[in-house]
Amino acid sequence: MSIPFDLPADDHTLSPRTGYTRAHWEAVADGLLTAAWRRATPGGALLHLPGRPSRSGVRSDGLEGYARTFLAAAFRVAGAHGDDPHHLLERYADGLAAGTRTPGRDDTESWPEILDVDVQGQPMVESASVALGLRLTAPWLWEKLDPAVQDRAEAWLRGALRHTPAPNNWYLFPYTVAGFLDSVGRGDAETAAARERARDLLESWYRGDGWYADGDGRAFDHYNGWALHLYPVLDAHLAGDADALAHHGGRLRAHLDGLSLMFGADGAPLHFGRSLTYRFAASAAVSLGAVTGHTPLTPGASRRIASGALRHFLDRGALTSEGLLSLGWYGPHEASLQEYSGPASPYWASKAFVALLAPADHALWTDTEEPAPVEEADRVLSLPGPGLLLQATRADGTVRLHNHGSDHVRPHEGESAADDPHYGRLAYSTRTGPTARANAADNHLSVEVNGRASVRRRIHPLGAGHGDGWGWAASWHRPVFVAGPPMVPGLRAESVTVALGSLDLRVHRVVGAPPGSRVTLTGWATGPEEPTVSALHGLYGWDDPAPEPVPAPQGTAWTPWARVPRLTGGCGGTTVHVALACLTTGPDAPPLERAVTDVRVDGGTVELTWTRDGSRTRVSFEPPEVRHTRP
Repeated sequence: MSIPFDLPADDHTLSPRTGYTRAHWEAVADGLLTAAWRRATPGGALLHLPGRPSRSGVRSDGLEGYARTFLAAAFRVAGAHGDDPHHLLERYADGLAAGTRTPGRDDTESWPEILDVDVQGQPMVESASVALGLRLTAPWLWEKLDPAVQDRAEAWLRGALRHTPAPNNWYLFPYTVAGFLDSVGRGDAETAAARERARDLLESWYRGDGWYADGDGRAFDHYNGWALHLYPVLDAHLAGDADALAHHGGRLRAHLDGLSLMFGADGAPLHFGRSLTYRFAASAAVSLGAVTGHTPLTPGASRRIASGALRHFLDRGALTSEGLLSLGWYGPHEASLQEYSGPASPYWASKAFVALLAPADHALWTDTEEPAPVEEADRVLSLPGPGLLLQATRADGTVRLHNHGSDHVRPHEGESAADDPHYGRLAYSTRTGPTARANAADNHLSVEVNGRASVRRRIHPLGAGHGDGWGWAASWHRPVFVAGPPMVPGLRAESVTVALGSLDLRVHRVVGAPPGSRVTLTGWATGPEEPTVSALHGLYGWDDPAPEPVPAPQGTAWTPWARVPRLTGGCGGTTVHVALACLTTGPDAPPLERAVTDVRVDGGTVELTWTRDGSRTRVSFEPPEVRHTRP
């Protein structure tokens, strides 16, 4: 699709895979900002972008437009050492002066006040972008402001320090505000307390493998990269705090071992978790690692991932004809959104422009592009900390994530029967999205009791590991129901995924099911005209090994209409159900009915042989264990 602003010619010598250079990044930032500023109020304090308002209201959405585009402008100008050919900072300075003159007033320009999350919390999110933008551009904006405007801006920002954030990554917003105030000589006991509180919480949320939980529960998704790593690492980098940078940067490096494998060869990040409308913000941590030197990737591979993600969305309709980022994935897509998503929400994609903090002579821009991890070899990687299993295949450039640990259910919340497609599915990928709530669920194990189908909410990891070319992850969940009693006493579903090549073996044990219950298992959701092929084949415990195609009329982020393969079988007491699934592209999908032989199920143990190489896999439930041996 055409991009509604000019870009430089592709440079396939320096960037053989994407064609993008630093000049392309600057041009995209300029194009996005030019388009957004056409919707500014006369004083520049609010950018009212078109689209359905968020739950926070139109004024908060207008502040969001100012703050999130300011972040892109700040990276753009700071990375150019203050060169501001489009006079962006003048506009943001005027908007800051207008927005902070009478906060909370119902007029054309005034910003909403920052209050508690359950009262009027969204401005706290935006305060972090304002503070970070001011910190990045301090020599060219903040230091030139009238002292009265500085005082007003500080007074508004301090609302973030004095009110209660959401119990998750939001604590990094007052942390970032406090970091800015400290950097301009306005720190005090209040800023110190905000920073200490955030640091303590961040430590308590660390789960290993470079992954943080987004709060006290088990929510693991792209917020790790574009929030939980970005704010503390960038803060330490800007402050020149070597100890803090070594600490947070070391975790960023570990995180990038897994995150770098979460981008397909076409540039797409995994469609997993919430706030997916932030799109290419998923690459922010990759670029931050290159900027700070805390990365396992070469500069050429880092740029390939970041530029690949940027170009992926620009080439697939993420921009409207006006040059604005739409609410969705490619074009508009309601099922990818949350109720807090407003017209300016997609501009958290501005975080990707942290790449521009690397100057023009940095190796991130001067080295030749190198392959992304998915382009180098088939790879399976387990992440026991978050309970995730990554499976990448070089031939089709597809990455799959098998979810055995991320559920976005907070510890204080009871399990409800509301399906959450962004977390509750067994698997996600860079080529498919989950189906909408009202449709048949993809990649889902459901137990049906008295005709009522269960959903998967709180996920309890049971372990994960990997070897040479294979890996596994396991979990259990308590099936919960939409109608009738929310739970059946003693009912439990245990799940193990074993990944090998493009195949994934799915082994499930249902415990405590009432007599006459049913179990269903679905595979990946794909459209009839897509090149992607979804296959599912029953090996044990199903009425028929061949799946039936089930329609998903609302489609996915990839296709307006989808179908999902589904297996069904009876269950009662304790039963075991085994299937093979495959997601690949092209006409050469492997025939699943011939992929394994000698399937044996004995109580809580499943054994089978892979025809491709004669290797043998043994899955046990008591205790959860997977062994994979080659002849």
